[in-house]
Formats: sequence, structure tokens, C-alpha cells
Amino acid sequence: MTDDLRERFADEPLRIGTRTTPLAKAQTQRVVRSIGDCVPGLAIETVGIETSADLWTGDLSLLGGKGNFTKEIDRSLISGKIDIAVHSMKDVPGDVPLPKGTEFGAYLPRGDVHDVVIAREGRQLADLPAGAKVGTSAVRRRAQLTLYRSDLIIERVRGSVNSRIKKMDDGEYDAILLARTGLERVGLDHRITEILPTTWVDGKTPAMVPAVGAAVIGVQARTGDEPVMRLLEELNDPETARHIATERTMLHMLRGHCNSPIAGHAHTTADEQLSLFGMVFNRDGSQWVRSHGWGPIDDPASLGAWVAGDLLRQGARRLITATRK
Repeated sequence: MTDDLRERFADEPLRIGTRTTPLAKAQTQRVVRSIGDCVPGLAIETVGIETSADLWTGDLSLLGGKGNFTKEIDRSLISGKIDIAVHSMKDVPGDVPLPKGTEFGAYLPRGDVHDVVIAREGRQLADLPAGAKVGTSAVRRRAQLTLYRSDLIIERVRGSVNSRIKKMDDGEYDAILLARTGLERVGLDHRITEILPTTWVDGKTPAMVPAVGAAVIGVQARTGDEPVMRLLEELNDPETARHIATERTMLHMLRGHCNSPIAGHAHTTADEQLSLFGMVFNRDGSQWVRSHGWGPIDDPASLGAWVAGDLLRQGARRLITATRK
């Protein structure tokens, strides 16, 4: 594999396409280091690509959804301008197929999936007064936060992690909700004031079931580029790949769109079973369905399909359809 790669990139570097945000750059450096560990001395070039979603400051659903985080990078990959693409799996849509001739060849080991609170004066959610303004860009977070604190004003906030924190510091928000792993990757985890549990029990206990694909870096390539695909096989973490396959099977069968409050988290239990917890909410969190299933670790697709089917039997389609309006 190493000799094939060195021959393939003897006259030019391996080009890695990525979004231009600080978080995306930090995640790409993890991929660069992993490749360097696998093939020492291989020349690598990082290619920053501005995406429609990064340039858009309004409601993402009005732009056409999460596909706008990936479509410009996909075009560069298909056209040969880059050799691999790095994505946050939570931003890869479940209702849009991958471009023909490409696939995810590697998932790096999963990071921490918790959502967290960053609040002025070091407050936690329970300490925020009624009417406090909380910023989040995710309908999944909005729905779950409303279950716990319907008296808060929840407003959309977009932009990079750094810019969102600055908006809060400048007084635009009393608190914001972010992903813990993203803060860790850009060195801002010291700002966290509360870590929210991932297990949702009832509307009285603050918790946040993660997004499908949370804290996972996916690496995509052209299937016909055999040396690169073999490299990605070396980078791939099998356990993370199983968890992603489970979650994304559920997401695909639910036909969720960018405005769907869908949460899902798979993990391997102590007795080597695959576990998947899934939830679907309406827009304000006043209605929800949930399902929890277990299955053998060598059949992630069946577990994802079972949980999706259970959610649909409970009325998930009605909730998802309502969020399109």
C-alpha cells in the first residue's frame, strides 16, 4: 500500500479538501496526522473550500439543507481537484445520496458526543431566568431544550464556534449550546459551563440525545482511486464505522431532512451488543417518539432499520412531515 501511494503521489501532493472554518481545519489536521503516521513523509496539501452553508447567514433550511455543507467539496472530489474530502458526519445529509463513484472509506475514532452549555457568569440551564435568550443552530437541540425549559427564548445562531461564543460574550445571548468535541478540537473547552447527559429520561431532567454522526470525522474518496481507498482502509476505525452505519441507516429510513429534529446515538455495550437510541420530535419539542434497540455488532443495518421502523410505527412520519411546513 505504501509503495502504491508513493508512486501515485510521486509528482504531486495528496490533496485534502475541507471547509474553511477553524473547526474544519482542526479536524483536517487530525486526518493529516493520521496519514503521516501511516505513510511517513508523504506530501500532503490541504485545500480550503468555502461552502454555500458557511457563506449563508440565514436559516439553513431556506438554502436547501445540510447538503450545502458538502456540495462544493463533492464537486471538487468528483472533478479531481482534490483526492479526499473531510466531513463532520453530523453535517452529511441522510436524504441526499453520495455522488456516484464516491464513498466514505474511513471514519476516525469517535470523539465525545455530549452537547454542552456555555453561559455568561458561568450559569447552568437551571440557573437561567425565565426569558433568558439561548442560541443554537440545531432544531434537534431546540426541541430537546424546550422539553426542559419552555420558558426560555431560543434563537438561531450561526457561524463558527469562535464567532458564536463572541456573540454571547457581546451580550446577544445569555447562553449558547454547542458540541463538546468541537470545542475540544479548537481549544475552547475551558469555556464550558455545563455538560448535558446523553440519556433522555423525562422533561424534568436536562439532557440532549446527540445528533446522528455526532463527533465523527468521515473521510471520502473516489472509489476508483484504489491506492487512496486502501489508505483509508488503514485509517478506518471499525467500531466507529459500525456505529455510523447503525445511525445513518435509521436516518435514511426516516427520510429526515435538515429541519427534522432527529436524534440518534449508537454504542457498543459492555456485553458486546450494539445499542441504538433514537428520538424524533416536532419543532417545539411538545411531541416526541423514542425507541431503543439492541442487536449483534456484525449487523448494524438491521438494528438501524428496526429502530427506524419502531419510530415510524409510533408516528415519526407525522412529526417529520410537520417540520417541512
